[in-house]
Amino acid sequence: MGFSQKLTVSVIIPVYNGGQDFHRCLSNLAAAMPQPIEIIVVADGDTDGSWLVAKEFGAKVLRFPTSGGPARARNLGARVANGEILFFVDADVAICPEAIGYVQSVFKREPDIAALIGSYDDAPGAGNFLSQYRNLFHHYTHQTACEEASTFWGACGAIRRDIFLEMGGFDESYRRPTIEDIELGYRLKEAGYRIRLCKPLQVKHLKRWEPISMLKADFFYRALPWTELLMRDSKIVNDLNLQVSNRISVVLTYALLIALIGAPWSSTCLLIAGLLALSLFTLNAPLYRFFKHQRGLRFALKTIPWHWLYYFYSGLAFAIGFIRHFLQERRLPKLVFQKP
Repeated sequence: MGFSQKLTVSVIIPVYNGGQDFHRCLSNLAAAMPQPIEIIVVADGDTDGSWLVAKEFGAKVLRFPTSGGPARARNLGARVANGEILFFVDADVAICPEAIGYVQSVFKREPDIAALIGSYDDAPGAGNFLSQYRNLFHHYTHQTACEEASTFWGACGAIRRDIFLEMGGFDESYRRPTIEDIELGYRLKEAGYRIRLCKPLQVKHLKRWEPISMLKADFFYRALPWTELLMRDSKIVNDLNLQVSNRISVVLTYALLIALIGAPWSSTCLLIAGLLALSLFTLNAPLYRFFKHQRGLRFALKTIPWHWLYYFYSGLAFAIGFIRHFLQERRLPKLVFQKP
């Protein structure tokens, strides 16, 4: 591909009102060894002066007057980048000092991969229960996934610049932080490119999750658009959140809910509910053991209702997305063959 002996890396960070998390993100980047050839910060209509903080750290700053989403911001950064490798980092993550060198070494060692992704570490920045649960769940999902990755990840993901530009970058129709990175990964795989999940490459997620913000993000910004993407491509890969065990868990969750509804009127339904709950727990026991190992028994027990709630709204989003897709497919012939 004509790369130099030592691959050059440009770090690209989209930011919208990054606050203290963004300051820590830049501080960790400043301590990285070796350093990237440039840090490009794209201020996506921020109103808290994040772009000024980036200037203080010596970053190359680009600004949009209004927010248009991280897809647009990352694409702008990529167009002006000089590095052979584009390393996308979110404004609320902190990299380890070795991250840049590790990215360089992987691409040099494996010239046939187009992109790589990392994962969150097992020590999230926010100490409240939901932040710990959410990020440990993400860590476990990535650390137990296939290293031959099926998608891309914008919070900690690197890609060869020429391939990124060839693919047209992120889809800018996604106007919020949503699944623009997953969509790019699907297109990369469809084009025959390889993506490597590098489990040693871990970043610390600093974001604090609260119940409303987590449920809103999970349902509206991930589950629903991801379902639309699955319907578009007509393909479900047995990886990450789409593993067969997760799909079975969704079915078991809804069966359990139905059995519980009937339990007050039928002892048989109560028995069935008990068996379904046991099956659901057993199927996900490796994850609960991981939680127990990381944070103790009490923490692990507290994660179970949240985890089962996750299966509930994931199944609901899939059902809504499937119905929308079905209705849209039924309307299309009328639009195509309608007389002028």
